[in-house]
Amino acid sequence: MPEQQLPEWADPAIAPADLDAQGVSRRQLLGRAGLFGAAFALGGAATPAVAAPGRDLGGEDPRLAYLVGDHHVHSVYSHDAKYTFSQQARAAAKYGLDWMVFNEHSNFGHAHYGAELEHQEILKARAENPRRLIFQGLEWYIPAAEHCTVFAAPGPNEVDLLTRFELAYDGKLLGYADGAPDNPNTARNEAHAVKAIQWLAQQRRAGYVDDVLVLANHPLRLGIDSPHEMRNWRDAAPEIMIGMEGAPGAQGAAIPGWGGATAIRGEYQNAPSANSYAGYPAGAYLTYGGFDWATATVGGLWDSMLAEGRLFSITTNSDNHRTVFDTWKNGDWPAGRNFDNTGRLPDPVDTDAPQPGSDFWPGEFSRTHVGVTRYGYRAVMAGLRAGRVWLDHGHLLDGLDVRLKRDCDSGRGVTLGGRLRARKGERITLYVTVTTASRANPHGVLPQLAHVDVIRGAVRGPVTDRDTWQAPDTKVVQTKDVSGRKGTYTLRIPLAAGDESFYVRLRGSDGNRNGAGWLGASVDPHGPVTHEPGQGDPWADTWFYSNPIFVDVEGR
Repeated sequence: MPEQQLPEWADPAIAPADLDAQGVSRRQLLGRAGLFGAAFALGGAATPAVAAPGRDLGGEDPRLAYLVGDHHVHSVYSHDAKYTFSQQARAAAKYGLDWMVFNEHSNFGHAHYGAELEHQEILKARAENPRRLIFQGLEWYIPAAEHCTVFAAPGPNEVDLLTRFELAYDGKLLGYADGAPDNPNTARNEAHAVKAIQWLAQQRRAGYVDDVLVLANHPLRLGIDSPHEMRNWRDAAPEIMIGMEGAPGAQGAAIPGWGGATAIRGEYQNAPSANSYAGYPAGAYLTYGGFDWATATVGGLWDSMLAEGRLFSITTNSDNHRTVFDTWKNGDWPAGRNFDNTGRLPDPVDTDAPQPGSDFWPGEFSRTHVGVTRYGYRAVMAGLRAGRVWLDHGHLLDGLDVRLKRDCDSGRGVTLGGRLRARKGERITLYVTVTTASRANPHGVLPQLAHVDVIRGAVRGPVTDRDTWQAPDTKVVQTKDVSGRKGTYTLRIPLAAGDESFYVRLRGSDGNRNGAGWLGASVDPHGPVTHEPGQGDPWADTWFYSNPIFVDVEGR
């Protein structure tokens, strides 16, 4: 692989005058973390994993820089997309992404032709764009369920891993997807999904690839990802199956006057089907502030998984197939050619007239921020696995750093995805350092954060009913009004360890649209709400979310 280079904002050879406002802000954040220059050197070293609890109380995580990325991008190598590989890569660079994953839809054309063709483009793009981290992935049709992003670290076997996996374990190719005519045995299909994740873990352990990760995509769009299936995937190999999209792509689907009278952000306008999990309420098939119901509901499905005391990360992404207001259309097929015998769509053609679409470009609206100590592919994957992740819509924030410390300790404490060990009743403090938006977002609006919510839930261990989707002890415990605050500031939020282990996570928004959460105002007094069909302006309702920090409480 060609020599990697630091991104412009992290490269001391690039003068500050040559950076845009976002680049300047990110360099300042890197400097505050003590990582600018040689301290953020390139190399194979990954972000240190979360340490196993030892005898000492407390905990200490390294200073982090946050790399911005998108793990769900499509190109002409997906049968239902439109853009060339280079169009997507240029857009990602324009909107400030450091890393991106091309995860094309699985099908026989892709497995037999497209995956290898795209791999050659990826190798070329890595050589031509050494300041970007470009992963190759696959959008896996999960047997008996929806979709997942699967992606591997660069290496000699990355494309072979993906195609072997696709042919052996893809629900669509095997006829193992819910609703297939030859699908009388859902239990068989669910078991095959577990075997698939275990197979990936085996390839990593054997050293066939350096690393591989899986994330569930748009989990509640169709409601066919049941709670027990998600738990089964996680438990099959938690180091591989690390989480889910907290917010789907297609965030432009319900722009007023554009997406149609019934459109919902994320293309979540789907009524339950015969294959949907019967235990989900009707409201589960909508988005709330653009976020999936499983994530947006305080005390809901995501919290019920966290309440078991196990990390399950969230992300956001573009899922870019067709960008809103874009003027390109798919090109025409030559005679005798189709996706099945080529694995690649014809290049798109510019029509000079807006074409149908629901998506934003990678990094234009949705951003996943991953904490690392060094720049590189393995560092991004290790940061995702460790849960050092926060996400925002509409470029709501420039930076977020979260630390939890015992009051009697010095040092940096633990950060997102980590675990703090504390004594029963001990005083601890949550430090939330916010860097507000420094420039107008791609919509031309300077975002303003209005509030930061602290969400706390008890950790009770594994559930008896694996289809549980509620965590009754999770609620918003504090809200900090930060309206009008600018620049970088730190919120100091006192907490007490209490009698049992727990976790805390953060959420905040521009304050434009909120109301009582799904489980009531006593749980979430001003959470995200859904919008009227066809009236979901995403730029007017933006949120950030963070992964949790766990607190393991011991007796005195």
